[in-house]
Amino acid sequence: MPLVAAAIMPHGFALIPELSDDAEGAMETRGAMEEVGRRFADAGIEAVVLAGPHGTRVEGAMCVMDVGRAAGTLARGDRSIEMNVPCDRQLIEAILAGARWADINAAAAGFGGNRGDQSVAPLDWGAVTPLWFVGHDANRPGSGNVLAPNPEQDEGPPVVLITPSRSLSRQTMVDFGQMLGRIFAEDGRNIGFIASCDWAHTHREDGPYGAHPKAAEVDAKVVQAVKVHDLHSLGTLGKEDVADAAIDGLWQTLMLAGIQDVTPCDAEFLSYEVPSYFGMIVSAYSPIAVSHA
Repeated sequence: MPLVAAAIMPHGFALIPELSDDAEGAMETRGAMEEVGRRFADAGIEAVVLAGPHGTRVEGAMCVMDVGRAAGTLARGDRSIEMNVPCDRQLIEAILAGARWADINAAAAGFGGNRGDQSVAPLDWGAVTPLWFVGHDANRPGSGNVLAPNPEQDEGPPVVLITPSRSLSRQTMVDFGQMLGRIFAEDGRNIGFIASCDWAHTHREDGPYGAHPKAAEVDAKVVQAVKVHDLHSLGTLGKEDVADAAIDGLWQTLMLAGIQDVTPCDAEFLSYEVPSYFGMIVSAYSPIAVSHA
């Protein structure tokens, strides 16, 4: 079974209702995230592969968390949530083997265990936020301590966590995505893919990156590319523009472009908002054909 659903999803964690009543003004984005969750549920997702920018990074490699589960905590003011999710060993092993076959440098990272199935991945906000909307919204107090976790995992689909190194070429992101597409097609289960992405982080002077005029310009280019379903065109964004806008979604989105070279998808642009200093896009994808190219 090839990919059955995919999405570009942001990771501003005020989007999670348990952490903010008003999503810091991004209620349209929250609604779009909830719509992605419904679509993943309707597609009968049995495993989720998430590529994000804030997990364990290995210079010069695609980092794949070679673990049995992942756990983490997010807090905002006096509110907090904790997540404890199973990880998909079958897919992890297939992806690492596929990267070797494709001659793409991939690092298998673990933490805390003597074997991969005993290891734990610490969950960051770039993973927790989108996963909350696709079947992992069961708050599990005590799960956030990866050394002494709550043994009760939630009942959502098992996950695979991938963090790309930005020192790799943009073409490598596409190639890795194509490899993922072939792995999904060979797996036999309903698999979903999430590109966890925020966009320009330099919209406001009071943000941690300051303000830069390229923020609005780069976000406009990204929004247009996503709207017209031309993710490959993002590979031509200027290196200086990417740095000035401080985007973190380019690499994961190019992976999604590669996946769709194997499994072409219909796309629906759901939202774009800039409620604070960074831009957020939600876009949903569903397959229209199967190809094993």
